[in-house]
Amino acid sequence: MAMPTPRRRRRKNPRILIVTPEITYLPNGMGNMANRMSAKAGGLADVSSSLVSALFDLGADVHVALPHYRRMFHIDAGKLINEELRVYMNKLPRARIHLAEDRCFYYRDAVYADDVSTNKKVALAFQREVINNIIPSVDPDLIHCNDWMTGLVPAAARRLGIPSLFTVHNIHSYDLTLSQIEDAGIDAAEFWKYLFYGMPPWNYEESRNHNPVDLLASGVFASHFINTVSPTFLNEVCRGEHDFVPANIRYEMLQKSKNDCASGILNAPDPANDPETDEFLPLNYTAETHVEGKRANKAAFQERVGLKVDPNAPIFFWPSRLDPVQKGCQLLSDILYDMVSSYWGDNLQVAIVANGSYQPVFHDIVRQHDFGDHVAVCDFGEPLSRHGYAASDFMIIPSLFEPCGLPQMVSSIYGSLPIARNTGGLHDTVTHLDVSNDTGNGFLFDTYDAGGLRWAVDEAMEFFRQPDSVKADQIERIMRESKNRFNHQVTAQSYFDIYETMLNRPIVKDF
Repeated sequence: MAMPTPRRRRRKNPRILIVTPEITYLPNGMGNMANRMSAKAGGLADVSSSLVSALFDLGADVHVALPHYRRMFHIDAGKLINEELRVYMNKLPRARIHLAEDRCFYYRDAVYADDVSTNKKVALAFQREVINNIIPSVDPDLIHCNDWMTGLVPAAARRLGIPSLFTVHNIHSYDLTLSQIEDAGIDAAEFWKYLFYGMPPWNYEESRNHNPVDLLASGVFASHFINTVSPTFLNEVCRGEHDFVPANIRYEMLQKSKNDCASGILNAPDPANDPETDEFLPLNYTAETHVEGKRANKAAFQERVGLKVDPNAPIFFWPSRLDPVQKGCQLLSDILYDMVSSYWGDNLQVAIVANGSYQPVFHDIVRQHDFGDHVAVCDFGEPLSRHGYAASDFMIIPSLFEPCGLPQMVSSIYGSLPIARNTGGLHDTVTHLDVSNDTGNGFLFDTYDAGGLRWAVDEAMEFFRQPDSVKADQIERIMRESKNRFNHQVTAQSYFDIYETMLNRPIVKDF
C-alpha cells in the first residue's frame, strides 16, 4: 500500500494518537467497550492509561491504538452479531479506541511471549495495522509511540510529516530485516531510509535481505523527540555508564539529548496503590492515621506469612522480582544472616514477596538458620504485596540499574521508607532522610555491594529507634509529600509539556 503524500493542516485542537502494546484501563467515554480494555505487563500500561485519561478529561482529541487482545479483554467475538461487532471494533467516525486486528492477538493471555519469533510476529502485526490502517484513519497531528513494539511507526510518521514522540521504557529490542517487515504487510520501501540498521545502508536493494533493522534504535532515530522514564537514567545512558545498553541505542539517545530532543519523565504508581482506599488491606489508613493503621496491618501480615506476631518489630520488605542481574537480591542474601542476628533483640523481620531465579537461595538461608519466624519468603501476589507495603517499615530496592522503578514510590505512599541504591529512577525519587531538617524519604547508598546495603539498613534501624513521636511526624510528612509528588497527574503534565513544545501550541483549546 503506497503511503499518501505528506500533508498537514493546523487544527485548533490537535489530534494525539498514542500507540501502545499495553493498557490498564481507558475512560468510559472513549468507546463502548473501554472498561473491558486491560492488558498489562508492566508500568507502560499504567502510564499509557493515565496519560490517555488525563488528555481525555481535559477535552483533548486523544486516540489510542492497541492490539485487539480478545482473550485478555474477556470478549467472545464469536457470540457477537455483525452489527454489534462493528460497534465493538470502534469503526464509528467518532471512535477514540483503535484496535489492531490480527489472529495473533486474539487468543493471547499475556502481552509478551517467552520466545523471540512470537514477539516479532506480534510486533509486526501490530505495526502493520497502525501504519496501514489506523494512522490514515485517525490522521493525527502527533503520534506518541512506546518501546520496541512500536519502533517502525516513527519512521512511517516522519515520511508523512507527522511529529512523533518515542518513549523508552526498557532497553530491550529485536532485529528484523526489511524483507521480513515487508513480508508482514508493511511497505517499508516508503520509509526505509528513516530506519536504523546494523550497518550503514548503501541502498534499499543492498539492505533488504541482510542488513538488520533494530526496532528500538529505529524508534529513537526516526522520532522527533524521545523520553526515558527517569531523568537520571537518561543521563547515565548518554554518559555510557551501563554496559547492557547497546552502543547504537546509546549513540542515538545521546544525539537526541545533544539536540535538546530528549528528556526524562518519571512514571507514577497506579492510583489503586493508596492505603486510604486499598481494597486489599485489613485496615485502611491515611497519613494522619498511619500509626494505628500500620500496626494493625503489620500484625495481620505477620500472622498471614508466618512471622512472629509483634506490632513493634521492624519489617523490611522486598517486593521486586528476585533478579540478580538488575535488582541486587544477592546483596540481601549476603547480609541476611548478619542483619537478622545483629538486630535479634529488636525482633527484626524480613518479608520477601517476589518470584524469580533467586528465591531458592532465600529459602535455603531460612532453613539453614531456622529463621522461619523472622524471614518469610512468599510467591508474588498483588493482594499480598499491597499488604506488605502497608505492614512494613522499610522497603529494600538495591538495584544495579533502574530505568525508573515504582516500588520506592509506592512504599513512600504507604509509609514504608525505601532503602535504595543511588542510581537511575531511584536517585530521582529517593533522598536520604534528615530528621533534623524534615527532609528526605528514605535511605540511599552509593556503592553496589553488600557493605553499601548493610550501611543503609543500619541507617534505617537508627531511625527506627527514634522516639515514636519523631517517627510518626516524619512518616506522616513523607506520606503526604509522596502522594502529592508520585501521581499520574504530575506525569501527564510533563507529557503535555512535550506535546506542546513539539506542536508549538496548546494541546487543548483552553489549556
